[in-house]
Amino acid sequence: MEFSEDVTHETAIDSMDILAKLLNDKLAFTEISYTIKKANSISNSNKIPIMICSEILKEHEPFRHSWDISSDSIAAYIANLLNAKLLIATNVNGIYTKDPSLSGAELIKEIDVNKLLTFDESSIDLMLPTLLIDYGLDCYVVNGEYPQRVLSIVNNKTSDGSFDCTFIHNK
Repeated sequence: MEFSEDVTHETAIDSMDILAKLLNDKLAFTEISYTIKKANSISNSNKIPIMICSEILKEHEPFRHSWDISSDSIAAYIANLLNAKLLIATNVNGIYTKDPSLSGAELIKEIDVNKLLTFDESSIDLMLPTLLIDYGLDCYVVNGEYPQRVLSIVNNKTSDGSFDCTFIHNK
């Protein structure tokens, strides 16, 4: 079945809202936020805000409706509004030289965002490198199946190289 890009875009965002609520239900150190102001307030109270982004995205419509834009680009948009660091948790260790399931694929530990613009596909969506440049953001891509890795990045403990991830930097 083929659905319109508008419907698939909106239902993907609705799915993100549902997942955010389910995640928040399992974590005592988080709180749901529907606004940037509330997210800042939650963060200032030493909790982690989990954004329900649908209303912000409907109000501002920052993106065209396309599969080139996923939760990665939405996270960059929200990070920019919050003036926050950006971390993308995915199901692989970071960005690879080619599909990580293929022989010879190598993890890229650090990459300039401009180089990433030349990739046809990776573990991040196609729009994210452009947004990183536009917003002046750096970004970590890490395997979210290992919560300790995510927390290490959040707590600025990445310099020891004890786990795999990719750091995308702006010049």
